[in-house]
Amino acid sequence: MVGKRGGSIYEPGERSGAWIKRRINRTQEFVIGGYVPGARGFDSLIVGVYDKKRLVYTAKVKDGFVPRVRDEIFPALKNLRVKVCPFANLPEKKASRWGEALTVEKMKDLPLAQTFTGLPGRFREWTDGNKLRHCSFVAMRDDKTPRSVVRET
Repeated sequence: MVGKRGGSIYEPGERSGAWIKRRINRTQEFVIGGYVPGARGFDSLIVGVYDKKRLVYTAKVKDGFVPRVRDEIFPALKNLRVKVCPFANLPEKKASRWGEALTVEKMKDLPLAQTFTGLPGRFREWTDGNKLRHCSFVAMRDDKTPRSVVRET
């Protein structure tokens, strides 16, 4: 969203402090199904939502974690490790244009977790490929079942 100070005038070809750009974030709950290892236990969480009876990967959440929260989340992730990928759409067939896709090669190094809910997240938008753009962690919650977490519209 773009806004302009009410009393200012339009100046063609000029930049002024009268115009502001305000980003609007969306929120959504996600199911945690794995993580990328890092210095404080994990670098990012692999999250998704349920589509019918399938858990669908939507993003790697890296931003928004403080050390205390990482220390609280990581023991639960470590105790819920599984060998079978909980996401129906992983591994991805090819790398995205930014190289962030979870391909077979990248999946070999990722510990997967038995799914559990609890990640309200903030993000900019859904992409055409049903992934999240600019996702960040907000908080944990444990009062919902994983299968109740679906894409909100």
